[in-house]
Amino acid sequence: MSVCVRSEIGTLKSILLQRPGRELEHLVPETMSSLLFDDIPYLHRAQEEHDQFAALLREQGVKVLYLDQLMAETLRANSGLRQFFIQDAVDQAGFTARGYRKAVIDYLLSVKDDMELIHKIMAGVPRRELFSGETGHLADLLGDKTDFVIPPMPNLYFTRDPFAIIGNGVSLHKMHTLTRNREVLFGHYIFNHHPEYRKQVKQYYNRDAFFSLEGGDILNLSETVLAVGVSERTQAEAVEQLARNIFADEEALINKVLAFYIPHTRAFMHLDTVFTQIDRDKFTVHPGILSDLRIFEISGRGEKDLKIRELEDSPEHVLASYLGVDHVQLIRCGGDDRIAADREQWNDGSNTLCIAPGKVLVYDRNYVTNQLLEDAGITVLSFNGSELSRGRGGPRCMSMPFQREAL
Repeated sequence: MSVCVRSEIGTLKSILLQRPGRELEHLVPETMSSLLFDDIPYLHRAQEEHDQFAALLREQGVKVLYLDQLMAETLRANSGLRQFFIQDAVDQAGFTARGYRKAVIDYLLSVKDDMELIHKIMAGVPRRELFSGETGHLADLLGDKTDFVIPPMPNLYFTRDPFAIIGNGVSLHKMHTLTRNREVLFGHYIFNHHPEYRKQVKQYYNRDAFFSLEGGDILNLSETVLAVGVSERTQAEAVEQLARNIFADEEALINKVLAFYIPHTRAFMHLDTVFTQIDRDKFTVHPGILSDLRIFEISGRGEKDLKIRELEDSPEHVLASYLGVDHVQLIRCGGDDRIAADREQWNDGSNTLCIAPGKVLVYDRNYVTNQLLEDAGITVLSFNGSELSRGRGGPRCMSMPFQREAL
């Protein structure tokens, strides 16, 4: 099978990453907020950190795939697809790109190398690159030639969010923000046209949906139970529609969806920024969500037969019951120190990537939480993420598992 993920902790076999590129150097203070950054990472150091992340994964026997490489393979395997991909990329890049549609399409068609084309679309196209000489246009006489005709996509290294592998299927997402919604284009082409993925992978959600859904809110708890956060970025309606679509698939093993309602804030943007599984009976959690956390069970078979009920029990008891274990331990990010908890959650102390039961990848900067994990018997593999973390995402955010071994 080309994809198969039925848990958060099964031994990781293959995973999708995207190495940060020039799109990070196209961030400027004036656009940071609209592009969802709080600071500007130093690209070369961020690439070094990302390479260390990938190397750690390979050392653990994980096959590392890259988004740009899969996209290039998709174009090379399909004669004539390039033109449609370029047109879609331009149409989704905003009003300015559509206003210069013919000029932008002609410019991108002139880029003959597929990987260079993909990187150019990811990094963005400045006006000065499209119009290298004096055009006489009023916009060029008045405007700053550092303006972008195609804006950059600096969040691409967070491969968790534009789509998510669920069992043997995939959900292609309608992202919460316009700037990130463009990222789904790559997943759309890969899962509809790549020779390895286009026929084998069922699609449980698609980018044309009305309601926003993001991969950081999706956790495969077991082969029969899926958890989805109702968060700042994922709407309740999307969770319900995803459940309907999965239940309508007679071959899907999932028969329960747990909807976790968490506070809707920038700090808690996704469920996996405050809650991740690290072993069969252990989770990391940010204590700041526990007082407001509500859990709902969605069940049923078929698209129309849906039952929803709120679970009036503690998170520990709910998780133990649905995972079929005697008890569950919630390891608090930062421990009992409120300052450490808030600081380390902001720096993705709860955003662990489990690569086997009881073995996780984390940022080394979250030393309080990392020590708590080790004290609980977890094997902790850490790396420096000082620049990567400026984008507000950790190891789980930066990766999308394609295959895990069954538990």
